[in-house]
Order: sequence, then C-alpha cells, then structure tokens
Amino acid sequence: MDLIRKLRTARKLILVIMIPLSLLPLPLIYPSSESSCAYVLIVTAVYWVSEAVPLGAAALVPAFLYPLFGVLKSSEVAAEYCKDTTLLLMGVICLAASIEKWNLHKRIALRMVMIAGAKPGMLVLGFMCCTVFLSMWLSNTSTTAMVMPIAEAVLQQLVITGIADAGEDSEDTIDSTDSYEKRNQLQLTCKKDGCMKSELNTLSEEQNGLPRTPRMGSHLSLKHSNGHLPETAISVTEPPRQKPKIRRNSMYPTKRDHMICKCLSLSITYAATIGGLITITGTSTNLIFAEQFNNRYPEAKVINFGTWFIFSLPIALIMLVLTWLWLHILFLGCNFKETCSLSKKRKTRREIISERRIHEEYEKLGPISYPELMTAIFFVLMTLLWFTREPGFVPGWTSLFEKKGYRTDATVSVLLGFLLFLFPARTPWPSLFSNAKKDPSADEDEEEDPLAPMITWKDFQRLMPWEIVILVGGGYALAAGCKVSGLSMWIGRQLEPMSGLPPWAVTLLACLLVSVVTEFASNPATLTVFLPILSALSETLQINPLHTLIPTTMCVSFGVMLPVGNPPNAIVFSYGHVQIRDMVKAGFGVNLIGILVVMLAISTWGVPLFQLNDFPHWAVMRNTTTGSL
Repeated sequence: MDLIRKLRTARKLILVIMIPLSLLPLPLIYPSSESSCAYVLIVTAVYWVSEAVPLGAAALVPAFLYPLFGVLKSSEVAAEYCKDTTLLLMGVICLAASIEKWNLHKRIALRMVMIAGAKPGMLVLGFMCCTVFLSMWLSNTSTTAMVMPIAEAVLQQLVITGIADAGEDSEDTIDSTDSYEKRNQLQLTCKKDGCMKSELNTLSEEQNGLPRTPRMGSHLSLKHSNGHLPETAISVTEPPRQKPKIRRNSMYPTKRDHMICKCLSLSITYAATIGGLITITGTSTNLIFAEQFNNRYPEAKVINFGTWFIFSLPIALIMLVLTWLWLHILFLGCNFKETCSLSKKRKTRREIISERRIHEEYEKLGPISYPELMTAIFFVLMTLLWFTREPGFVPGWTSLFEKKGYRTDATVSVLLGFLLFLFPARTPWPSLFSNAKKDPSADEDEEEDPLAPMITWKDFQRLMPWEIVILVGGGYALAAGCKVSGLSMWIGRQLEPMSGLPPWAVTLLACLLVSVVTEFASNPATLTVFLPILSALSETLQINPLHTLIPTTMCVSFGVMLPVGNPPNAIVFSYGHVQIRDMVKAGFGVNLIGILVVMLAISTWGVPLFQLNDFPHWAVMRNTTTGSL
C-alpha cells in the first residue's frame, strides 16, 4: 500500500518521463520529418491534456524538440512565440487593467442589475447581460471573478431576509407605498423578541462589501439557534396563504432560495462563456484561431474584428436568451409571470430589501470619476477604431495610408494601451471632478504626483496572462512544424474516406468531438491540437476551411459541464451553491444549445458573410503549394 501511495504521489513525474520514452521508437524506426513532427505533437498534446506539467511549460516543448529532430531551426521556432495577436492581447490587457483599477466594471454591473430589478428571473437576466458585456472585452475568468462577489452579496441578503421571514409567508406581497411602515413594524416586533433584527443588520453590515469567504454557511450563525429556525411574532395584515416549507438543517431557508442561488451562480459562468464568443479578444481560443488561420492562409483577409463580431453577435444573443430560459425552467420553474414581472406596484419584502442593497452598493461608488470617464472614452475609441479599420462595405481608415496591409487590430490596441501609461489620472479641471478617486494600491509618491498615469506597469503585470501568451505561441510552433514537415497533409490524406459526408456533417462531428474533449482538457490546448488537423481535412475534402474551423473554435468554449472544464466554472463552484450534478445537468443543456445555435449560424448568415458555398482561391493556393512540396 505504501508503494501504491508513493506511485500515486509521483504519477505526474512518471507520466512526464514515460510518455517521451514510450513514443521514442516512432521517430527512430520511421526517420522522417512527418514522424518527428508527430512525436513532438503527441508528447505536447499529452502534457497539455494530462496537465502533468503547467500548460505554459508544456508549450515550450516544441522550442527544443523541433530543433533537436531537425524539423525547424531554433530561430524559426522562436519567431512563432510572439505574433500579432500577442500585441493585440497586451493592448487589451492595458485597457482591462484601467477598467478594473477604477471600478468601471462594478459600476456597469450594478447599474444593469438595478435596471433589471430584484425579481428572481429578471435578476438572473440582468446579471447575465452585464456579464456578457464585460466578458466581450475582459477575459472570462476575470469577468467571473469580478461579477460573482456582487452576486454573492445579493444572495447573502436574500438568505438573511429568508431567515427573517421564517415565521411568515415569504411570498406575501407588500405595496411599495406602505413598505416603510411595515418594516418599522417588523423592527419593533423583533426588538421585543431578543433584538433579532439588530443581529441581522450586523450580519448585513459584515457583508456590505464583498464577501469575506465564498461559503455562505459561515455567515448565518444565530445566537439562539437550537436546531430550529428562530420564530418572530410578525403581524400580517393580509390573509395568510400556504407557507413555504422551511428547511431546518440547511443554510438556505427554503428550497426555492437554494434554487435561486444555483440559478444565479451558474448563469454567471455561462454568460461569461457566451460573452467571450463575441469578439476576437474575448477569449484566448478566438485569438489562437485568428492567428493560426491568418498564418496558414495569409491571402484570405476575411477574419478581422468586424467580420467576427457580425457573425458571433447573433449567436451570443440567441444563446443568452435560450440559456436564460433553460436555467429558469430548470431551477425556477415555468411561472415566468411571477418571477419576471416588471410591475413595481407590488413586491415581496425580500425583493425590496435586495433592491435597497444593490442601490446601496451603487451609491458607495459615488458620482462617476474622471479616471472612470477617461477609461470609458478609451474603451469606446478602441472599439470604434477596430470596427472602422476595414469594415468591408465602405473604405476604412486604413485607406488613408499609402501602404496597405501594415496596420491591424493590434496596432490600435497597442497604441491606446501605450497612451494609458501616459495619460494622467488626475483631471486638469478639478472643479468638474471634485470626487476624484484615489487608487488604494498606489504608493505615496504616486498619490502625490499630479501626473500619475491611468495605469502603471504593476497594474498591467498583475493582469497580463503570460502563461496564455506562451501557450498560444506553442500552438503556433506546432502548426508551423506540421506545415513544414508535411504532417498536416499526411493527416488529411488519412481522412479522405470522409469525403462522402456533406460539409454540415463534417462540421457537426468536429463540434461534438471538441465539445467532449474540452470538458477534460483546457480549451486552448484542445483547439491548438485540432486546428491543424481540421484545416488539412477541409483542404482534402474541398470544403471552405472556415465552415469547419469557426464552429470548432466556438464549440471548444462549451466545456461547461464540470468544474475543471474552465476557470469560470471552478470559481462559481468554489462558492458552494452548486454541486457537480447541478453543473452536469445544466451544462449539458447549455452545451446542446451552443452546438445547435452555432450550426444554425454557420448554415445561414455565415454563408453569405464568409462565402462558404465555394472552395476559396486562398485555400486552393495553399493546397497546391503544399502538394508541390
């Protein structure tokens, strides 16, 4: 038993050593560029899928194995690790650092939730909308980490109010006009019964900011709890109806409260995934696809910020609505009239308290500050410059320059990101922005400096995902090796028996395959392995590569059934509201919705947008050139 325990402890080290050794006969027995490249590809893929070593470290394997096996020169491999998309990501991270530093994301989230209201169905939809919007520009992980504490504060208030409502029907409605008098009546009664109301206020004040711990149960200990929920003598002026069943040995007052917590928590991670689909910079897999596609087909000139946005925005909107409906039916039931009413005349007491809590959080932000306004201006400016660079239907601003093809989305991103390091965070008009915010993480010298910039290098360094940069670079290196060695063409020839399938069937099989694999492997690693294979398959079958590659890129983000599927899932799972079976059940529906919507998009509006009915000339040129080698 002791030996087995030691072997389990060292299983990752054993895997790291045994995989290269067991596969070594492949390049030794069949000495060719294809077999050598296949050896490097398999070793790297196994390291990525098993996570025996960190993803970034595994991405460095091609950097030393390709030169050792004579596939690529060391200088050629090194050039693959820094591409145009790396600079694009760096500029976006600069903007994200400014958004997070000056709390613009929190203002946007709270404002959208205030508009949606406190009805459970509308509250979930409001959080989903703000999460989708933020995830378009920030990473899915950062967005989930930003929004989830705000949602947790609302859920804490929901549970606390449910405990106070233990002796009354939590669904009794209160007219908005006389809610103040009834709250006073509740407060007087609670004072007579041992000041339970003041204790609840203390709990509420402890949660006034962000929750100190993800778990809710640690905040709900009441002094006179003896295994039963405390009873409060609350006068009810309306005829009593059937009371909800109070759950005693649970941190949630009723099963309905637990369902609301599950629904809201899962909606945030799914919304972050949906929002990441909309823009090229929304998630790392989009960047991997864009760079590998443009490297493989340099003559294509069809994938840019504008075309991707036009194609993916309807997908995201349809998925947002269908996912909200699915979660609502699964956790809240089908009574949309009760949970989604927009009427403000009659509300439950807990809805009034939840709305007041959200308003209090928003009021803490104060009026919009000068750094927030400047960040918003940079945000809008970057988006406009991306859209108008080469819109396609009219000449873009790049047509003003004599030399064509020199300016990309990365040019805009890096320029505005660089300006954020120069632009002062203090207003030149103090009278207009007297409430200028101070950065709590800034040094004393920075606070005294009137020309302190919007962001510092420390702010940028804190958010810059260097592991993703190296991971993406490793994917580019693998793709370059497959191209030079001829491995991709060899794989394509092995897949020729699939030539009898229609394009939509090939695409559907690819989407289903990557959706299963990405549940257990990281999204970037999965896409990096599959893109060269699917590109070669498309060329062999004379299918427009975009018909297969775009749906695959989107479906690789649908690893939403397990906590290990992606980091946002893990963040939401850590808060303790959902169990694995909840994620599997809800995630299966979201996965199915995503695949169906993507297939609908690529078969309808994607056809005229990308000319998918024809095998393009740039793919013919690539196929001919590779075949001649």
